[in-house]
Amino acid sequence: MADKIATREAYGSALAEFGGDERIVVLDADLSKSTKTDTFKKKYPERFLNMGIAEGNMMATAAGIASCGKIVFASTFAIFAAERGCEQIRNSICYPKLNVKVAASHAGISVGEDGASHQAVEDIAIMRSMANMVVISPADAVETRLAVKAAIEHDGPVYLRLGRLAVPTLFDENYKFELGKGATLANGKDVTIVATGLMVQYALEAKDILAKEGIEARVINIHTIKPIDEEIIIKAAKETGALVTAEEHNIIGGLGSAVAEVLVENYPVPLKRVGIEDKFGKSGKPAKLLEMYGLTAQNIANKAKEAIKMKK
Repeated sequence: MADKIATREAYGSALAEFGGDERIVVLDADLSKSTKTDTFKKKYPERFLNMGIAEGNMMATAAGIASCGKIVFASTFAIFAAERGCEQIRNSICYPKLNVKVAASHAGISVGEDGASHQAVEDIAIMRSMANMVVISPADAVETRLAVKAAIEHDGPVYLRLGRLAVPTLFDENYKFELGKGATLANGKDVTIVATGLMVQYALEAKDILAKEGIEARVINIHTIKPIDEEIIIKAAKETGALVTAEEHNIIGGLGSAVAEVLVENYPVPLKRVGIEDKFGKSGKPAKLLEMYGLTAQNIANKAKEAIKMKK
């Protein structure tokens, strides 16, 4: 694993890199230094608008600009994007299927000291329930760059979930990214770990922990939570017979729920979910919070062994 880079940092760099496309307009809710849209602002100031602390208005404005043929990135913290801007995203962006990309940074409890009021752990559930919305949760800087590119190329609304915390670079320039397609990062026959975002690194560590006990774990990165890759999940269920999901989000409505829906309708097998267990976050150091809420490689490994025991 290479240097640690926050996905919000990679998002800002990608915006500047692809910003030569004059269709791209970036809006921010007075958080451009934190969301890293200031990188785009410095390079293309004529296509950047600071909308102030008014997320609902920003989403409605983004819809209006998109209706004129532009590709609009609307950026703010996830808690404000998904929850303050929820009604406008639904009615003004998703309903008419406009080309707005909601770039939501500072998602999950890894926001740390900002506490529960700023820790979005419900945003995936909210966004994936909206018709026409694509939901992406990249695992590292490389994947974030490719996700931004894919969002630009996709015609319609996209929710891009980004983090504050610097995370290891897991992938290289040969990594293939395709909307709606999961990526198998490691093969195994005993259990499958399905992870997204920040938790992909811990899924890979959990695989190594399990290997020491003679358990071969498959690891799948689901970067696109909607539309989810049903094929890769069903294949894993048939070949390994047990699954574990891992996400920095409430286990209700997020990746765990999405995978459970696929399994119960197609090929039911034991499933254990690692995530926020229907609680709010707390203020604290990110590493301590991740440990407190069980978002660790060891907990993933423990849940994997539980799932294996449930096999018939």
